[in-house]
Amino acid sequence: MEQPPTAGEAGARVLVVDDDPTVAEIVTGYLDRAGYVVDRAGDGPDALARAAAHRPDLVVLDLMLPGMDGLEVCRRMRGQGPVPVIMLTARGDEDDRILGLEVGADDYVTKPFSPRELVLRVGSVLRRARPPADAPAGGSGSVPGSGVLRAAGLTVDPGARRAAKNGAELALTVREFDLLAFFLAHPGRAFTREELMREVWGWDFGDLSTVTVHVRRLRGKVEDDPARPRLVRTVWGVGYRFDPTTAEGE
Repeated sequence: MEQPPTAGEAGARVLVVDDDPTVAEIVTGYLDRAGYVVDRAGDGPDALARAAAHRPDLVVLDLMLPGMDGLEVCRRMRGQGPVPVIMLTARGDEDDRILGLEVGADDYVTKPFSPRELVLRVGSVLRRARPPADAPAGGSGSVPGSGVLRAAGLTVDPGARRAAKNGAELALTVREFDLLAFFLAHPGRAFTREELMREVWGWDFGDLSTVTVHVRRLRGKVEDDPARPRLVRTVWGVGYRFDPTTAEGE
């Protein structure tokens, strides 16, 4: 049974974009019963028009749309401002899933999927997109919800959901922000991808390539040279470690 949305999620506007009327109707029904305000669009131009008229709090976006595909829709929506996106992809299309994450999708669900699972994913992303001021940013409560985190020229304010590098604000997706906040809260400690999935995403299951892609995207925004990362380091055979002391000393 899916958990009901919290007070912060209830009434959140979700835009469902899928050219399959049956899928769109089922997803809309489940989200509506969970307490969300749901808009529907059957193609990319319609989705962009609806998003411009009523900015959604989250978008459930099918990757395979006629004419303008989901990747382009995601790019254009993100060009108008940050918005969490959950991609719907066909099972087995790993390259497509990775492309979706690369353009900034916060999560993806593979078809055929459980509508209840999708509702849980929507709630999870929304909670991280706009947590209460005293709520943790990470999945398990490890990241402080108040108090600014600073290291190696990076500043993260979990309560305000703002991050900066050397004073310049960073444009991060929901998951990128959570990942950076978690790293800053745990400097010098190596985490496996499974641990990061559990602590940052709040899941005990999932495709670990999600973590890999998000680390790569995060490096592209916080590292001086993403090809030679000094902050978010790969620990071979283990996972990743945030190492601000080494970076500052090099």
